[in-house]
Amino acid sequence: MEKEVIVLNEARKVTLTAYLQDVEGEFGNIPKRPGILVLPGGGYQMCSDREADPVAFPYLKAGYQVFVLRYSVKKDALWPQPLEDYDAAMDLIRSRAQEWKLYPDKIAVIGFSAGGHLAGAAATMAKNRPAAAILGYAVLNEDVKGCNKSAPSVVDAVDDDTCPCFLFASRTDNLVPIANTIEFMQALDRHDISFESHVYAYGPHGFSTCDSSVQDKDTSMCDRIPDWVADSIGWLKDVLGDFGKGSMTKPVCGHYASGDREAYLSVDCTMGLLMSNPKAMAILGDVLGGMMGGSSAQSNPMTEDMDQADIMAVVKKMKLRDALAYGSTSAETVEALDARLRQIENIR
Repeated sequence: MEKEVIVLNEARKVTLTAYLQDVEGEFGNIPKRPGILVLPGGGYQMCSDREADPVAFPYLKAGYQVFVLRYSVKKDALWPQPLEDYDAAMDLIRSRAQEWKLYPDKIAVIGFSAGGHLAGAAATMAKNRPAAAILGYAVLNEDVKGCNKSAPSVVDAVDDDTCPCFLFASRTDNLVPIANTIEFMQALDRHDISFESHVYAYGPHGFSTCDSSVQDKDTSMCDRIPDWVADSIGWLKDVLGDFGKGSMTKPVCGHYASGDREAYLSVDCTMGLLMSNPKAMAILGDVLGGMMGGSSAQSNPMTEDMDQADIMAVVKKMKLRDALAYGSTSAETVEALDARLRQIENIR
């Protein structure tokens, strides 16, 4: 493994540390690696060492090229300078992807506390957005004004282009209220962005990887908190793919929770969207008619207290694939419908 420290802004003491692993040779099935950029916390007053190298090592073990950004802090943290530091780092990483044996489209970001705010900003408003974002006990709403008056809420910046996110925090965090995580999740949901979240019952702020090398073992905290590390690595495999034979495998978890924001329709679109499209209904009319006929109170006791409007309100939120599964539709029929729907442009 090689280590390289690069000065991005000498005046503001901004540096990027690269931890670069070998490929090919003994790693015969790995011609390139995914990457992750670590943004330590520290209230925009420092970049915590506890959330830098100790965080890098688990992702190195998982096979990633890892980068640690020490961004602008204190008087230099005037917004948008920290975000400019992130963009400069990501631009450099992607520009050297061939040299550093990286997949330029498989670079994630992970941030903690104020670094989590910066990671959230990277996911929602940066020029060089990451492929995925991991946000640890992050300050994401207007609470950020408590440590950096010039920094914006990133909850309000979530849009359709926001990358998939993994969030973790403690319910009893006494520094960054859990509302930060919850409000960001709600914003992701409004835009149908894929996400995974772990809110642990109790624990302090700033637990990092939560092993005894960075956190006092006598600290009162949920004993499942350390699981976020392995869970986040597993999630990255879901959204970026895993190491295969000479390439990364296909991700199993998409950018969006449904197909409603994709360019073409599919069985992964919600029923409400498909029912609003005449071309889709020309294909699905008989199928949906049969399904709705089977949703009566007589055939489904679960709906006996629901009228047709109530049933439709529920059905419209379902993906067609899931609705077809309730009707025991064969896999061949589902795939045939999907192939036909994928010929129809999604005009929203």
